[in-house]
Amino acid sequence: MSKNISKNTTRRWGMAALTAAVCVGSAALTAPSAPAAPPTATRTISAPSPHSQFTQAAPSISRAQVLERAKTWLTANNGRPVPYFQNKYWKGGYRQDCSGYASMALGLSMPGPNTVQLKKSAYTRPIAMSQLAPGDLVIKANSNSADERHVVIFDGWANNTHTVYKSYEQAGGVGTRWKQHSYGVNGRDGYHAYRPVNITG
Repeated sequence: MSKNISKNTTRRWGMAALTAAVCVGSAALTAPSAPAAPPTATRTISAPSPHSQFTQAAPSISRAQVLERAKTWLTANNGRPVPYFQNKYWKGGYRQDCSGYASMALGLSMPGPNTVQLKKSAYTRPIAMSQLAPGDLVIKANSNSADERHVVIFDGWANNTHTVYKSYEQAGGVGTRWKQHSYGVNGRDGYHAYRPVNITG
């Protein structure tokens, strides 16, 4: 009798243990999973600025080379000047406006920075008008109207009093031309002198 009781007791304890184990396993299978980790924060990477490519270091260029390159557009259009356009590009890939023309002459990255960007330290540094040398730039960039901004390539003084100078430019309605100017001489018209950082000599 006692042996039967002992066997029954042992059997009941074994069944209880098995049931407990099954319940634990079931609980492990049916318990809700831990909350998913919050998504990793991502940083939005903006598309490169249309002008970011222009800030690449330009190769060094001599003053004579700048002027020789500037001359090429005087006759590049089948013996005629390259026509002026703000939104078109000449065969070499440079924009056909004043800043695109200056960029071409200086050997900057195509299609060339605009007039406002040309005065930045990546391309030029300000100098006094009296320090101008062939290949330097005279820029008017501080205007709310793009049509009033302009840049010309200095080609030497036209008189001993330094009131007029020779220059190359890409002019609206005309295209490429060599012309005498007095931009910046009086200091009150918004034009200022700049020296390209990649120019030598």
